[in-house]
Amino acid sequence: MSGPSLKKIDAHSSIHEAALTEARELRELYRHCVAKGKKEKALQVAEITIEHWETRTLKHAESEEEGMYKEMVEENPELQEAVIQLTRDHDLMRNIVGQMKMFLSKKKVGEEFISFIDALIIIDEIHNEDEMNKLLGSNK
Repeated sequence: MSGPSLKKIDAHSSIHEAALTEARELRELYRHCVAKGKKEKALQVAEITIEHWETRTLKHAESEEEGMYKEMVEENPELQEAVIQLTRDHDLMRNIVGQMKMFLSKKKVGEEFISFIDALIIIDEIHNEDEMNKLLGSNK
């Protein structure tokens, strides 16, 4: 069973926005380190960025899939297609985080990592809007 705040638009939206704000801040910090040639600091920020996506966004996604999504489809089977699409977004984000880990394992820094972060942010922004409109909007 999912927590009650997951089904409340304002509370759920706040969870998403807080995580995205942190992700954007980490992107800018990483970008700054790369621009200043601070490789070790950039690697540390990259590790923290990956941890952020795993512990914030992807952990949240897991709780949505295991609880809220299942419950909402049980209550309204017409939401099944939206849930499939939203779960695919989560899968894309998991895949990109995996690519980030591989990139980081090579101890490289650069624009490619920023591209991964940007891709995650874009997918998450679209996902959050779809979740609010297609899933939680139906819960009014």
